[in-house]
Amino acid sequence: MSQTNGKDIDADRCETRRPSNSGFPTVAVIGTGISGLTCARTLVDQGFKVTVFEKSRGVGGRMATRRAEGSLSFDHGAQYFTARDSCFRRSVDSWLHDGIVKPWTARIVALEEGSIKKDKQGVDRFVAAPAMNAVCRLLARDLDVQFRTRVMPVKRVHNRWNLTNDREKVLGAFDSVIVSAPAAQTAQLLRDVPALANEATQAQMSGCWALMLAFQEPLNLPFDAAFVQESPVSWIARNNSKPGRGSTGETWVVHASPSWSEANLENAAAEIENLLLEEFWQAVALPERCPSYSEVHRWRFALPIEPLPGRCLFNDQLLVGACGDWCGGPRVEGAFLSGMAAADRVMRSIQGDNAATKVTSLTTEHHPPTP
Repeated sequence: MSQTNGKDIDADRCETRRPSNSGFPTVAVIGTGISGLTCARTLVDQGFKVTVFEKSRGVGGRMATRRAEGSLSFDHGAQYFTARDSCFRRSVDSWLHDGIVKPWTARIVALEEGSIKKDKQGVDRFVAAPAMNAVCRLLARDLDVQFRTRVMPVKRVHNRWNLTNDREKVLGAFDSVIVSAPAAQTAQLLRDVPALANEATQAQMSGCWALMLAFQEPLNLPFDAAFVQESPVSWIARNNSKPGRGSTGETWVVHASPSWSEANLENAAAEIENLLLEEFWQAVALPERCPSYSEVHRWRFALPIEPLPGRCLFNDQLLVGACGDWCGGPRVEGAFLSGMAAADRVMRSIQGDNAATKVTSLTTEHHPPTP
């Protein structure tokens, strides 16, 4: 077993090798967050036969948008992303060209006790449009994705990986498996590979309560989003300030802090809704008013507390591994790079030192950066 770090990846192109046999290797990817879909997309583009399994009914994972009454929508998971790595930035530029990613030119501040302490400008922030899962939907295009499929712990049988669902239905036998679930769930799925499972358990993740609010009349706050200090609330954002989020009135997303969320993770949703609404009004220093819509969502595994140092986990002999934002670095960018690293390890391990080809695109046909 070994980890892959960022230096193992050719940031420009991932070197790949065609298999020496006539058949294409089969790979199962578990999870349709951006790490899993980046891995799957890269492998499919290089001729691998990939099946993706997802327990929910749609793609995106924490890159999620909740749609509610009428035209209301809330990015209740990942709020935005940045692009510091050159490889990820090239993909972002392509998505910008295609119109599925937009700059979020919001006024973002730091709040303490209702007062603005400083602006948090100077960083290019991006959102997918019209919803946060738009990038994942693009990556998943034409992939074989099996939705509403809860995979049980993987089993090694006759040098292949057998997958079954929670109804004991056989899903198939695969040459390789990549798990892109949160760390604790990954450890369970890979419990028959103790070295990898033990590594995954080292990556602790905190939960997060998210509150979604709508108001018929604007709150007229002098900012679009804020990092909140010294409060049970850590983040608030006017969701309709993001491109493509049209709605009547104003929509706001409130994230509780990791420590507060962990301490209250098992509390009733109605109690959390009332508590976070009170904390929201206190954070923005406004008198309370009744929202036209209010709902909470619990992310049990939201943020890696301390990511593992490697970009992915992978066993070269067993051809099994894992990726996610808990490997190598948090955030959307970290998850993307982790998925890319996992795909690279699969290709190198299966295809050996035969004639090389190159991955020239991770998503769609390459476009030059938007001027």
